[in-house]
Parts: sequence; structure tokens; C-alpha cells
Amino acid sequence: MALRFKDKEYVLENELNEIDETTATPEENVEYRRHWNDATKVACIMVATMTPELQRFYEDFWTYEMCKDLMEMYHQQAHQERYEIVKSLITRKMKDRESVTAHLQRMQCYVDRLLKLNVNFDEELAMDIVVYLLPSCYDQFVMTYHLNKE
Repeated sequence: MALRFKDKEYVLENELNEIDETTATPEENVEYRRHWNDATKVACIMVATMTPELQRFYEDFWTYEMCKDLMEMYHQQAHQERYEIVKSLITRKMKDRESVTAHLQRMQCYVDRLLKLNVNFDEELAMDIVVYLLPSCYDQFVMTYHLNKE
């Protein structure tokens, strides 16, 4: 957010390419120097907000490379977490005599965790999953729900 506010976000998305200062135009030299300065400041901010272990690992990275590496590393973790949450969501059938409220709260927690991982699905799908996971003693309710869509 701070980078976006200060118009420095571009250093995360654009690699800093070396230029030959002797053959580059004055505009290219100015642009390179600006990018280099911004990338240096952003790299310092990024490293300062990391754990000591990550600080040691990323201390010599430029912002573009650091961002790319972090995205690859955390994307795999997010994928695994998303898989585990979906698996829990679709296999967590409500038990007989379990409180409907407790069941719905647990389902809502799974949905909220998925939303935090940028997994968006519409409300109807969420309702279908919750209704599907109700035990057989709710069959009459499920049939009424499907007939009336309420």
C-alpha cells in the first residue's frame, strides 16, 4: 500500500536492467538512476519487514527478483492451504445431534479462510455445499429448500 501511495510499485513489476552509461541517452540514464534509487529504497523496506532468516536470504536481491521469488514460494503454500481447506469443507458432514449453529459457524470459518486466500465463489455455491453436508435427518428440509429456493 505504501508503495502504491508513493508511486514506487513499478519496481516490483519491472526488472532493473543494466544500461551502458556511455551509449545511453541522458533520458535513459535519468530513468535508470530513478529506478535504481527507488528499487534500493523499496528493497530496504521489504527486507526490514522480514524475519531475520528471510532478511539474510534476501539482503542481496533486487526488489523485482525478491518479489518474484516470494510469490513463487508463497503461491505453493497458498495452493496447499486452499486444497486442505476445500477438502475439509466438502468432507465435514454435520453429525446427528450436532448443533446446526455450530455446523454453520464451522462452514463459515472455512469460507472466510478461502476468501482470505482470494478464492471467490458465489453465495449459492456456499449454500449448496452447506445444504449437502446436512445429515439425512434434514432430508425434508433439503427438499423444501430446493423446491422453494429459500
